[in-house]
Amino acid sequence: MAEQNTEAKLKNQLKREKVQLWNPPYTAADGQPGQRHMQELAERYAPLLCLSAPEVGAALESIRAQAVKRGKGNKTFRETNVATVELLLPRDSKKDPKTKDHLETRLDVLVQEVVDRIGEEYGLKYIKLILNGKTLCADQRLDEQGVKNHSKMMVLKVSDAELKQQLSEEEEKKKNQNESIQRTQKGFQILSERDGSEDPDTTPFLEIADQRGNPLKIPHTEKKALILAMGFHEKGRSLMKKKQFDNALCHLLQADQQFSKCGSALLGSVDNYAVLQLDIVWCYRALEALSCLDDGKSRLQRAEDCFLQCYGEQQQRLLMIKGNTGREEVLFLRLYLLQSLLSYLEGNDAQARHQLSKVESLYSRLCLDSEKMAQLMTLGFTEREARLGLRACQGDLQEAAVHISNQRQEREELQQRERQKRSRRMEVISTLTELGFSRRDAATALHHADGDVDKAYALLYLGFEREVSEAALRLTGGDVQSATQLLLDNQGVLSPELLSMSPPSTSSSSSSPSSEEPSTSSSSAADNELVNEVLEDISRHEEDYLDLTLDEESELIATMKTYLDRGPTHTV
Repeated sequence: MAEQNTEAKLKNQLKREKVQLWNPPYTAADGQPGQRHMQELAERYAPLLCLSAPEVGAALESIRAQAVKRGKGNKTFRETNVATVELLLPRDSKKDPKTKDHLETRLDVLVQEVVDRIGEEYGLKYIKLILNGKTLCADQRLDEQGVKNHSKMMVLKVSDAELKQQLSEEEEKKKNQNESIQRTQKGFQILSERDGSEDPDTTPFLEIADQRGNPLKIPHTEKKALILAMGFHEKGRSLMKKKQFDNALCHLLQADQQFSKCGSALLGSVDNYAVLQLDIVWCYRALEALSCLDDGKSRLQRAEDCFLQCYGEQQQRLLMIKGNTGREEVLFLRLYLLQSLLSYLEGNDAQARHQLSKVESLYSRLCLDSEKMAQLMTLGFTEREARLGLRACQGDLQEAAVHISNQRQEREELQQRERQKRSRRMEVISTLTELGFSRRDAATALHHADGDVDKAYALLYLGFEREVSEAALRLTGGDVQSATQLLLDNQGVLSPELLSMSPPSTSSSSSSPSSEEPSTSSSSAADNELVNEVLEDISRHEEDYLDLTLDEESELIATMKTYLDRGPTHTV
């Protein structure tokens, strides 16, 4: 980390002075360094960085060698179309921690070919390639997915190779990360199609709620994408807690892909998207892949913008909704800490110190008294409740106890209202089935009629084919009256031209079986088994994402202080 900081400062200085290390007198015709001129440069820059001349000399030579190699790579690419890409390998796969790993390849080859080469050269059996936060598809070419000469590609291990050797072939398949992602996607797609009208005791159901826990009304297509995004995010967070950062990152990037299908207005009203960006960069940090500077920087900026939009200036909107901002401050601590780290890696020590001072101020407020925690837990509160309660009440023990009790009561009242709401929906569906309609059609009609039994009955009474009715509802954005009129105008038959206007599926992979829309009343044993499997990764507490012990953050703060304390007090 210190080497990257030193090189960044030197590059800035060289750029200001327009010094080109790859040209004479710093590089000779044979590509070797011009020793005397490099030595003079090192001695001149050493006092500016408060480092010894040999240290600066070594950093300058590293920059010079990289520049010469890049120049050769450009020449090779122009003459042969063979590109040079930098590989950001897992830490335990690097042959030499101090050198960068490169791969020469044409860009018109399939990603799978490059995956096989990397696997063979570095002894990696199951890997994925990541470019700017996006997973490269194995069956597409490099250039089709944005890979260029000198691109940096992150190499992620799919799962532990030693563990795979011990597993049987069938178990290996089940544990495979791609299988995990597919099962997660299918499970949450089933959930995204359910409307809460089934028996709550036998059929799990997800509701998207605001910061108070009240259900949000969201367009159907966006709801599907949002549930998938939140499902992948929760699975990724679960893996992060187990320190399986490679696997976690794969799931988090899937969540990011699904969030991109949601409208900006929706993303601005919930903080999930901002938290996801933080989690992705936190995984980059854990995997020591902060060479992905540009992607990390843009993600942190998106997180900050989203928090501002969601919480308001000075967090007034959050204060109005929740009555306090103490619990959410852990998110800002992590944001500022990652910004400090990235500033340091860019060679901007002043900005790194500024952000770190904000981090330390927050940390002093959020670091909790263990005795107060113990007292609350003896009152019957969980460790999570105690931690969140004390942070919400700025460490006041009595206020925290009252706050936690009030939250428990509010949560119980909300759950009771939701149970009553689902019970009423089931009663209405039963009434419609008694009139001769199938339970499946009744549930679908009620869902599209927003719970209005008269509209649902009108839609069912018209007697149109269910598939045609659903197509008409898709074409009219779920508007029952417009859908009914459309069907009446076309005598209950929709032409292929009209049907072709239906909006595309929100599935991320239209060719996979999981992209087919399950019926809203589907409750088969296989579906429920899959749904229950993915629900295991969803925390039962809506503020689990705020329940950070700050142990990892504390370690990184100490590391940052160590690096900044030994550096100069100004930026070159």
